[in-house]
Amino acid sequence: MLQFDRRLLQHFDWVMLLMLLLVGSMALTNLYSSTFITDTGPSSTFYKQGFFYAVGLALLFILLVIDYHRIAKLGYAFYGIILILLTYTLFFVKAIAGSQRWIDLGFFNLQPSEPAKLILILVLASCYATMNVPGGYRLRDLLKPILLTALPFVLILKQPDLGTALICAIIFVSMTLYVRLRWSTLALLSGAGLSCAFIGWKFLLKDYQRKRIETFLNPEADPMNHGYQIMQSKIAVGSGKVFGKGFMEGTQGHLHFLPERHTDFAFSVWGEEWGFAGSLFFLSCYFFMLVWGLNVAMSAKDKFGSILAFGCTMLIFWQAVINLFMIMGFLPVVGVPLPLFSYGGSSLLTNLLAIGIIMNVRMRSFTPDTSSNV
Repeated sequence: MLQFDRRLLQHFDWVMLLMLLLVGSMALTNLYSSTFITDTGPSSTFYKQGFFYAVGLALLFILLVIDYHRIAKLGYAFYGIILILLTYTLFFVKAIAGSQRWIDLGFFNLQPSEPAKLILILVLASCYATMNVPGGYRLRDLLKPILLTALPFVLILKQPDLGTALICAIIFVSMTLYVRLRWSTLALLSGAGLSCAFIGWKFLLKDYQRKRIETFLNPEADPMNHGYQIMQSKIAVGSGKVFGKGFMEGTQGHLHFLPERHTDFAFSVWGEEWGFAGSLFFLSCYFFMLVWGLNVAMSAKDKFGSILAFGCTMLIFWQAVINLFMIMGFLPVVGVPLPLFSYGGSSLLTNLLAIGIIMNVRMRSFTPDTSSNV
């Protein structure tokens, strides 16, 4: 399984690695500033994230040695394990801040919902790669992919973790559209989606989740409570102006006006300290990395590789879009971190592995195809 063809080194994806290192360097710089303690210096949070980056990069390089077709064969085994872990969190994990999301491993708090997103991509790609439906997928062809998505979606929603559950649903929609639907199927799914949204609002969402959406629509109505996060985030981003206040000079973050400044609102700190110019540079690097991921999907040598690389790219893209729109007040606060930038070990490792899969597909786009699609 760990055999490595030296010819693959000729096609190593240096572009993706460079973009990853640039984004990672900016992320650690931002985390250093946002969590710096005046009396003692860099916080333990900064060192932990640096450790997670080191471990994640090591896992990424190990992943490159394994042909992605071999990884696919373990997809359903990983899927079964992650469902067990998600179920375990609902019954045996102590609630933190009202949510049952983390399994204490002693040295590390595992959040199973994070790798669940990547494993979902793997099994959906395997499923779609083995289905050949001329003319586009019909609704009955989607029963298996819908079931594969629904199981982790429901378990994650029960934690409750609305943001991550929505990401699972968006991944399913993105990958399904990529493999091409019939127009009639698209119309039926659109209608079903609107119906589910209405039912979810009326019967499934908890009071605080509804409050977040209402706050998004009118944050000024409750500025000292639920609207506080959005308003402080807007202030932080806007006060950076063109060139920012300077490294470690941001007032909203360092004076603790900005909540969750190292996780959900990490980019607000960056915008305040580096301004429009620094934000534009970061976003240029970030979204060039994602465009490169789409290029990898388009140039993959087989259907499975193409769907897999596209799914991994969409995983990072949609989380980034939701987080950035959230901190600017264009979307409600749903607890979606900025991939590779916000603090969080489970999230970081998952997204680094997603980048590793994209690089894996790229490296093998130019080699003779001696394996099956899956």
